[in-house]
Amino acid sequence: MKPEKIKEYLDRGSLRKASPDKATARSIISSAQTNAQVALGIELSENSATLVFRELYESIKELGDARWRILGYSPEKHEPSMEILKEYDVKDKVKLNALDRIRAIRHDANYRGFRVSVSQAKEIIDFWNGPGKEILKKLAKQAGA
Repeated sequence: MKPEKIKEYLDRGSLRKASPDKATARSIISSAQTNAQVALGIELSENSATLVFRELYESIKELGDARWRILGYSPEKHEPSMEILKEYDVKDKVKLNALDRIRAIRHDANYRGFRVSVSQAKEIIDFWNGPGKEILKKLAKQAGA
């Protein structure tokens, strides 16, 4: 990420400087993977779509959190965690553009009472099973797992 963007996040309080911490990153990665597996095990329906979406969103965000920990920062907001994931070189890189939309859907579900549709839940499932898993592998390697 460009130093100017990091400075912007620091100035806004969205990110704070910390010591690089690969052990915490490994723990976060493990948590993200476990939670995603549990969410993927839930039968998808109109009633479960919001739950599945929220849990997969959290797992994706945690991948960004882990990346920042490796770099020596602690994210205080969701935006930096999602933005840093866009830097990964994945097979279907265009899918990384969905991260802003995914973050907005999660925000609406959490703070505006919006119900996530089955099709939106399928979108985040596809994201996790594609770019999400690719990022997970690369992050695990970067964290020394």
